[in-house]
Amino acid sequence: MILLPAIDLHEGKCVRLFRGDYGTAEVVAPDPLTTALHFQEQGARWLHMVDLDGAKDGKPQNQQLIFDVVENTDLLVEVGGGIRDMGTVEYYLERGVSRVILGSAALRDPEFVREAVKRHGKHIAVGIDALDGKVAAEGWLEQSQVDYVDFAREMESLGVQYLICTDIHQDGTMNGPNLVMLDRLNRAVHCHIIASGGVSSLLDIVSLYDLGLYGAIAGKSLYTGALDLRTAIIACHKISGKWAAGDMPDDELDLYFTKSDLIPAIIQDDDTNEVLMLAYMNRESFRKSLETGYTWFYSRSRKTLWNKGETSGHTQKIVSVFSDCDDDTLLIRVKQKGPACHTGSHSCFFKRLRGEDTPKGE
Repeated sequence: MILLPAIDLHEGKCVRLFRGDYGTAEVVAPDPLTTALHFQEQGARWLHMVDLDGAKDGKPQNQQLIFDVVENTDLLVEVGGGIRDMGTVEYYLERGVSRVILGSAALRDPEFVREAVKRHGKHIAVGIDALDGKVAAEGWLEQSQVDYVDFAREMESLGVQYLICTDIHQDGTMNGPNLVMLDRLNRAVHCHIIASGGVSSLLDIVSLYDLGLYGAIAGKSLYTGALDLRTAIIACHKISGKWAAGDMPDDELDLYFTKSDLIPAIIQDDDTNEVLMLAYMNRESFRKSLETGYTWFYSRSRKTLWNKGETSGHTQKIVSVFSDCDDDTLLIRVKQKGPACHTGSHSCFFKRLRGEDTPKGE
């Protein structure tokens, strides 16, 4: 699981709001770039930035401050707030932003989301800001009657891979995230879920990891000192049992390829513990699997990489990755969407050669 420190921009300064109320804006740091550099020194790899003025006005207002961070740090930056058309999407991506977050525009214009994902793939995320289970828009100033899970399913059908979910009631309260809401969402879709709102302790991070979430955003707790970023990032690495989101250094990656250029990967269903399939990974496919959170393999016959579910839609969302005692075999637990085998069977291992089924109850 990855942890993303947050910088919310209002009138050129870093602020925090209480439950999305602009009237509660509290300046927590005067200089976004200095703040971002501090987060980088603490070990952050990703940074979550929101243009609050842009969210309210419907167009970017603090973009130069964002570009200053992109250009003067090594952080991967995701940006939300006021991104309502393709021109703005490409304006940010062409200037080095790693991921843009669509919010109000996604609610009002699903076809815009479809086209954005078609053009820019994993560089597009959708923000789901919910109040009492209904999606809010326009900088949280308006509330729709759209259920947040129904909206998430629609976004998944359009190809969205990343969803950033905020319970507005929890935002800025430091009372912990809405675990029930997040668990329901994570079970409903196969997207990467990033939790936002209320994350304030290491216990919150462990709880989110236990739900199988991809990431968490922390804001107010970092500025108040309630959560130490360096400690939290180390905790994310340790409880995940692996480096998050492709951060694994080359020398760490090489450990698994000392005996061969390929390593076998056993794929196991996280819900049923059933072994689904066995395939092979090289360095590139292993790293892509860690980066994307979905399984990539190397085809020994075609000499090329392949992404499970790319054509069939039967994707495998990675929950955890383990190596065996010799570091020459991987066990990858996944959320399987549809059958794993090309024959239509849930598991590739359906040809019994010996033995009987275990009787029920034993």
